[in-house]
Amino acid sequence: MTAHNVSIALPDGRAYEIRIGSQLLGEPTSWQGLPKSAAALIVTNDRVAPYYLERLRSALLARHASVEALVLPDGEFHKDWVSLQTVMDTLLERQADRKTVLYALGGGVIGDLTGFAASIYMRGVPFVQVPTTLLAQVDSSVGGKTAINHPLGKNMIGTFYQPARVIADLDSLDTLPDRELRAGLAEVIKYGPIADAEFLTWIEVNLDALLSRDKAALAHAVRRSCEIKAWVVQQDERESGLRAILNFGHTFGHAIETGLGYGAWLHGEAVGCGMLLASDLSARTGRMPADFVDRMRRLLERTSLPVVAPALGVERYMSLMRGDKKSEAGEIRFVLIEALGRAGTHAAPDDLVAQVLETHGGA
Repeated sequence: MTAHNVSIALPDGRAYEIRIGSQLLGEPTSWQGLPKSAAALIVTNDRVAPYYLERLRSALLARHASVEALVLPDGEFHKDWVSLQTVMDTLLERQADRKTVLYALGGGVIGDLTGFAASIYMRGVPFVQVPTTLLAQVDSSVGGKTAINHPLGKNMIGTFYQPARVIADLDSLDTLPDRELRAGLAEVIKYGPIADAEFLTWIEVNLDALLSRDKAALAHAVRRSCEIKAWVVQQDERESGLRAILNFGHTFGHAIETGLGYGAWLHGEAVGCGMLLASDLSARTGRMPADFVDRMRRLLERTSLPVVAPALGVERYMSLMRGDKKSEAGEIRFVLIEALGRAGTHAAPDDLVAQVLETHGGA
């Protein structure tokens, strides 16, 4: 399969590539042009390491004299201060310097955590994203958002810090559990309503191929998702405006994750359910027709993503969502669909939000 490159050009001449294809971990050209250093640290987890750690380490020994690895426990629950401290301890114990390169080998948790560590160690060292989940390949590895979670809110402690490169090896999806694949598809689906109506139709037509891990279908889905995200990030790197549309479904979704406890639902599962709720809110505020909500429900159900929100209670949802990063002076802001392929950030009356939660099981 031919590899595809998607470029992200940022202010001040900063730019990097997202490389998408098969057999990229062992391909020497994947690593050419990256920062050189005597030492490198691969940060991964105990689920990914048995499959891909030694393959990546072998490839990187051509660029670094020493390639160490830190294997953390898997799961959203471990995207916290303790894991961040473990990365810091490892770097300091190995006397890592300002040229040491960090490699994030794993899904969104590892990518966000490693990026945050890279951004604060010695005030910034280079890092490379090597995403091994669909969700990370189409979303979290791209765009430079790094963070850890806090018990009171998801991704509330973090930085904007861009990777030197993203290597999205589609072969790593071969070992991805079905539940993780479906969760990743939620972030693929997201791009259609917010930016590309034709892509939404393509997903509907090709969903069975995506679920069966057809490499050509996955390659197109990853590439188009990255193209859309790159287009957004290039215009609004630090989420002062347009970039907020990438959070479609996330205001409800983050409330679900925090309210249930991190890890009870996968991030993509919460986002998928959150998109249905945000679609309904788009309709109730007069922006979209009711049949759009039905369309989103059918697509999510075909993907086996949740369409019934956890019954946390309206007040609990409202409290959690007021703590969302998009909130302004305590006013909840939602990404709503304005027309198919276009989205914006809006406030909504509390009574309509309550109606949405009551309709979809959240009350």
